[in-house]
Amino acid sequence: MGKVPEVTLLFWIIKIAATTLGETAGDAVSMSMNLGYLVGTAIFAVIFLAAVAAQVSAKRFHATLYWTTIIATTTVGTTLADFADRSLHIGYTGGSTLLLLLLLASLFTWYRTLGSVSVETLHSRPAEIFYWVTIMFSQTLGTALGDWTADSAGLGYTGAAIIFGSLLAVIAAAYFWTKISRVALFWAAFILTRPLGAVLGDFLDKPRDHGGLAMSRFLASGVLLAFIAVSLRVFRHRPAARQH
Repeated sequence: MGKVPEVTLLFWIIKIAATTLGETAGDAVSMSMNLGYLVGTAIFAVIFLAAVAAQVSAKRFHATLYWTTIIATTTVGTTLADFADRSLHIGYTGGSTLLLLLLLASLFTWYRTLGSVSVETLHSRPAEIFYWVTIMFSQTLGTALGDWTADSAGLGYTGAAIIFGSLLAVIAAAYFWTKISRVALFWAAFILTRPLGAVLGDFLDKPRDHGGLAMSRFLASGVLLAFIAVSLRVFRHRPAARQH
């Protein structure tokens, strides 16, 4: 069996919760704790590298380890995207474009090197490394894309959430009613859950005069983390079957 979870409805629910947690936790460290985006990125980068190393070194599937690594990618993606936009002044448009190119380059290189980007073929260390690099780019892209849609495009957090939620619904419909590549649909959905999580996280913790609910970032992060922990405890998480 593989070392990543089977892709089910539960997988997507936890993925959205994890990406939302990444937004609130990333902002809690960089903004609420006043550590700044660079220091926040450095802290989460260390956690991310440690989590990926543990995940790649593991001999079998560990649900808690896998989702810890996912959360690590989304928190560092949050602070990194904010650092690029607000500290380096690349802007959401420039940052989103750059990250999209890096994401596509990662998928292209992965495919040309190993012949498949399916999560069911993660049976080697190079494939796992490609997997986590691709996820890292997708999580960072999602933060920038979510902020661009909500702020720069003026749709607000609710409007942006409706846009990304609708796109995910279209992908779900394509999965059930078309013959479009399941691998392509998986990565499209995986990428889109991140900007959805980004705008949901901002909706929870941004001030009311900015369209948010003004929740404490620490409280929102704690609730989301508790939800993920309970989901991991209560529901059975099976590894995806490996294919060669």
